[in-house]
Amino acid sequence: MKDFDFEEELKKLPNSPGVYIMHSKNEEILYVGKAVNLHNRVRQYFRKGYGHNGSLKIASMVSQVAYFEYIVTSSEMEALVLECNLIKEHRPKYNTLMTDDKGYPYIKVTVDEKYPRVLFSHRMARDKSRYFGPFTDRSAVHDTVVLTKKLFKIRNCNKSLTRPEERPCLYYQIGQCTAPCTGLVSPEDYSKQVDAAIRFLNGNHKEITDELVLRMKKYSEMLEFEKAAETRDLIESIKAVMEKQKVSSSTGDDKDIIAIARNDKDAVVSVFFVRDGNLLGRDNHHLSIDSGDSDIEIITDFIKQYYTSTPFIPKEIITPEIPEDLELITEFLESKRGHKVYIHVPQKGEMKALIKLATDNAALVLSQDIERIKRKEKRTIGACMEIAELLGIEKASRMEAFDISHISGYNQVASMVVFENGEPHRNAYRKFRLKSIDGPDDYASMKEVLSRRFTNEKMDTLPDVIMMDGGKGQVNTAVMVLDSLGLEIPVCGMVKDDKHRTRGLYYNNEELTFKAGSEAINMITALQDETHRFAITYHKLLRSKEQVHSILDEIEGIGPKRRKALLLHFKNIEAIKSASIEDLTSAPGMNRTAAEKVYEFFNK
Repeated sequence: MKDFDFEEELKKLPNSPGVYIMHSKNEEILYVGKAVNLHNRVRQYFRKGYGHNGSLKIASMVSQVAYFEYIVTSSEMEALVLECNLIKEHRPKYNTLMTDDKGYPYIKVTVDEKYPRVLFSHRMARDKSRYFGPFTDRSAVHDTVVLTKKLFKIRNCNKSLTRPEERPCLYYQIGQCTAPCTGLVSPEDYSKQVDAAIRFLNGNHKEITDELVLRMKKYSEMLEFEKAAETRDLIESIKAVMEKQKVSSSTGDDKDIIAIARNDKDAVVSVFFVRDGNLLGRDNHHLSIDSGDSDIEIITDFIKQYYTSTPFIPKEIITPEIPEDLELITEFLESKRGHKVYIHVPQKGEMKALIKLATDNAALVLSQDIERIKRKEKRTIGACMEIAELLGIEKASRMEAFDISHISGYNQVASMVVFENGEPHRNAYRKFRLKSIDGPDDYASMKEVLSRRFTNEKMDTLPDVIMMDGGKGQVNTAVMVLDSLGLEIPVCGMVKDDKHRTRGLYYNNEELTFKAGSEAINMITALQDETHRFAITYHKLLRSKEQVHSILDEIEGIGPKRRKALLLHFKNIEAIKSASIEDLTSAPGMNRTAAEKVYEFFNK
């Protein structure tokens, strides 16, 4: 902005709370900050000397500012939330940044259902389900979900159970489900199973362990050694789950223990999760810092960014330093949690010891693992930045890639794969079965897929870049669809060489090549391969279903019910082909006339 007059613009600043954004001459966002009073806060940056409290980082930033803008908010609380969201979206160079933004899994109990299920969940939604977590060890969550279902005979299926099934599934046969699908267990009795599972997930392991020990002894006395061994294995599984909760607190409250280790350029913040008095796990976060940043400033920035993005707010946050804006941050956390939140520094006792443990953990990560964390960042976030720079766009954090799969136009399907910050975001993947295209027309197919994707109200998150598995034709088709919908999203074609290896991107009617040793080309290759794999897998699935169904559908008098009965009874098509008329008649729902038609079809 050549016409930006600092003196005039500084005079216009309001005496109101809000967020200010510093820009470079290249439109890059250098820094985002919040202010109780925009007029007073922003003017501080441009006093004589272009410095701020002697900070070399701020002095360097100010020297690059070409213009600033601001957003007025109704309160300081609103400014805090907006500041965190803008920092997360734009990742400004001079803000203290979390470079490894993560999500944590939960265990979900669908208590609002007539027959609840126990599920692995990637997030805590605002619904009527009961959630346990968050946890840092994903494999442990999967193990716990499997164990809970097995112990309390919780159903594995996703059926709505509005109508009773004819027969229970395999899980009932092996004693791992009470078959609510067939009505063999009442809602009241099944509810007791779920209540016991919830007690177990709350940490009441002793009750179920004691019961299993008695059961194991009983089986041994009855010489049923196989059942005794199975029960012993269940007890060992419970002990393995309990091992992940070794450290107990004197109270059952939820706490996060935060500690920091740092050098001049990097900091590692360790977070220990205590839930219901049990230490469930820990996680480490890398932050890019300046030598002039104080520990209090780093912890303040971390708390604001971390708790803005995580759905779970504990009752207590234990830190080595009280953050700045304590009252404001506490008010924000309480509004998000819906209950009181306490942030404090322990002076002695168990929490003081846990702070030391977390600090030692952070120091160990800083000394041993910081280079690994940086390498991962370079492969993921760094690759996204390379792509954005190559294309000349602001960011490429979310990329969506599309591919078509078919055989001579038959069973056409498409895949949509999503990478966020350089890593697969599998929850956002989508499959499309084409509805309006006859014959092998990839361009028309892609037009249908993109139109369905960008007019679907449930898929309201837009990508920063669209990647097409194809060249100029596919790119132009995508651009045409976006133009018709009034959307402006960069579209690239992922170009391969003669050896089927990714060599560059087709963008704005020219092929762009990556620098030698670029991490971006590795990520684009991974994205292209994943898109192709996802489409092919879906197409194979449809082909296999088509083959199983179509051959039986061709037999006169064999409708969906008899087809299902035959497959359940004989297990596969080959067994049906080799069956006699008498064997076919023995299948549920089959009479002799129908059996003769099946036999004649395969043996004429």
